[in-house]
Amino acid sequence: MIIITNPFAISNEIKIIHSLFEEGLSFLHIRKPDFSEAEMESLLLKIGLEYYNRLVLHSHHQLAKNLDINQLHFSEKERNSIPVKPLKSIKYHSTSIHTIDNFNALKHSFEYAFLSPIFPSISKPNYTPKNNHFERVKERSNFDTRLVALGGITAENIQYTLENGFDDVALLGTIWNCKNPVKKYIKCRKIAQSF
Repeated sequence: MIIITNPFAISNEIKIIHSLFEEGLSFLHIRKPDFSEAEMESLLLKIGLEYYNRLVLHSHHQLAKNLDINQLHFSEKERNSIPVKPLKSIKYHSTSIHTIDNFNALKHSFEYAFLSPIFPSISKPNYTPKNNHFERVKERSNFDTRLVALGGITAENIQYTLENGFDDVALLGTIWNCKNPVKKYIKCRKIAQSF
């Protein structure tokens, strides 16, 4: 199970991030689209060095080298302009896609790809699926890259999602739009780990 940060700064964010890692979170995607490079660097420096191997940067990729972060995420637009071979010590860790056809056609070696939105988004109003991804996932031909469901994932639909063609789930609104993100993570992780 993967967590993506809230796009905006939230109160006690670093404390929550540390607690999530202490509870065993494997990967935290740092997605702050409106952060300047200085704001991003400041945020990253507040996260303990011991957790850098579990961070995946969505923007300001140039910070990765100096901060010893070796996992990068690429949007659809960025994916079309990246070199075929990654820089030394940097992995093209993940990417975003919106159709199973795009997933099947991935040209780079990504560990996983987010397909979204699977359900109506919790964090983005009016962001709903345009296709029935559960029907289309039956057309999957790419088994080199893990397929991760994103968008509207909750404790109530994790089981259904994992039983119907997805390798993993990513959480954003479910975690950050609740009173106790760590407790919610533990609940969702328990469901996801039962598969």
